[in-house]
Amino acid sequence: MEALENILNRRSIRRYTDQPITDEDLHKILEAAMSGPSCVNARDYSFIVVRDEETLLKMAEANGRPAQPLKKAAAGILVLGDLDRAFKGAPDYWIIDGAIACENLILAANALGIGSVWLGTYPQENRVENLKKLFDLPDNIIPHSIIALGYPDEQPTRKGFYEEDRVHFEKW
Repeated sequence: MEALENILNRRSIRRYTDQPITDEDLHKILEAAMSGPSCVNARDYSFIVVRDEETLLKMAEANGRPAQPLKKAAAGILVLGDLDRAFKGAPDYWIIDGAIACENLILAANALGIGSVWLGTYPQENRVENLKKLFDLPDNIIPHSIIALGYPDEQPTRKGFYEEDRVHFEKW
């Protein structure tokens, strides 16, 4: 799939078939997630890949009502920030680095025909704490987002997102 077509046609998918995702495709998706830029190349992220149905249910509960797509997903990927690897001069860049990893992850999934939906976690402290407890995470590892993955069982309509009034040239 051509890059611009992939970006413009990607949609959040919240309903999935029961088709599993292969190890090979998960590897490609994770490689894409790790291929984006990060502050001073800190690569201050880690990932927990979950395919176990019971754990997906627990993740959905830990992350709240918007995370319900996890209950029928083939996999969920918890994107984590690693504060020990974060750039000491501006440690909060881990948040941006995690977002870049998430975007690459969902675009790679889309290119492979796998649907996804981005489920926000950070900075909602209750979600962060729930997931830290669920996965027994050390203090330096912070839950950033969950990406639910699966083969689409819905086809959201394509709509244009370009808004002329949000673009300014040379001045406001």
